[in-house]
Amino acid sequence: MISGDQPPARSHLPIRPDWLARRGEAILDPGQVIIDPHHHLWDHPGNRYLLPDFLADAGSGHRIAGTVYIECGSMYRQDGDPLLRPVGETSFAAGIASAAAAGGRDACRVAAGIVAHVDLLAGDDAARALDAHEAAAGGRLRGVRNISAWHPDPAARGSLADPPPGMLGEPAFRRGFAHLGRRGLAFDAWMYHTQLDELLALARAFPGTRIVLGHAGGAIGIGPYAGRRDEVFAAWRASIRALAACPNVHAKVGGFGMRLYGFGFHELPEPPPSQQLAEAWRPYVDAIVEAFGAHRCMFESNFPVDKAMSSYAATWNAFKRLAAGASAQERADLFAGTAARVYALGHLLSQDA
Repeated sequence: MISGDQPPARSHLPIRPDWLARRGEAILDPGQVIIDPHHHLWDHPGNRYLLPDFLADAGSGHRIAGTVYIECGSMYRQDGDPLLRPVGETSFAAGIASAAAAGGRDACRVAAGIVAHVDLLAGDDAARALDAHEAAAGGRLRGVRNISAWHPDPAARGSLADPPPGMLGEPAFRRGFAHLGRRGLAFDAWMYHTQLDELLALARAFPGTRIVLGHAGGAIGIGPYAGRRDEVFAAWRASIRALAACPNVHAKVGGFGMRLYGFGFHELPEPPPSQQLAEAWRPYVDAIVEAFGAHRCMFESNFPVDKAMSSYAATWNAFKRLAAGASAQERADLFAGTAARVYALGHLLSQDA
């Protein structure tokens, strides 16, 4: 997306409630406090996922203290300055946050932090958009996401965004990006593993700006990469280790339910149990946590996108299985502490204590 234009209605793998209902699981370690740092809400034709839907998932038994809402092209303004149309989504998310907070002290603070879309290719003019998002967010703006996921082969693309290639290196983008650090905002990055060197160059150029790598770095398992998991993993792991050498980069660990990773759990006759999810995800989780350290990693649900392959309860159970051998401090970081530090949400932990 460039120039703040309204994106087309997005289509993901379908969510099948009847299929998900075929498997239930007891909640593991229900006392573990969680901040979910990556989810969306939207109302597209034939694809609605709004606050009641998320609360039903978050209320499945895990202790979700709060969340970070991530931009997804939802509720844009329909007219006016194209650069400011995404501010409609931030206003929407702020309203969701207020509605969720009205549930009382023990309510899940949905959208306690908001990551907005700002077209950083606008260069210095991005400052004007940032001003508008900050005003609309009501003190909840924590960062910006510009999806840069691009691949020359359409069959390898697991994102519905269509950014220009090499966006992170464009001079105009970097002029816009420079405004984030000045305001204390983070940058959420989403690209494929074949592009991680572009993020490495950006992180080195702006060491004072927090960067959050989304969806564990997007190791492609579809199209020309199907059947090449070991080869892809080796290339992905080398890039992850290089990125981890930049102290300003953090990692979201999740997104494995996307079609991109090629696990294909949505094709099974029944939803996979959390043991099966954990077994499939473990190589990636172990490698990225080893590289960054638990204090710079955070588990994410990526709902409702990942809901096509597993329930919210099973997703977090899988993460709990994967973290079973970690220390108490490491588990605290992976499930909530890192997200609280990166997105300035420490108040969620203090009120949950």
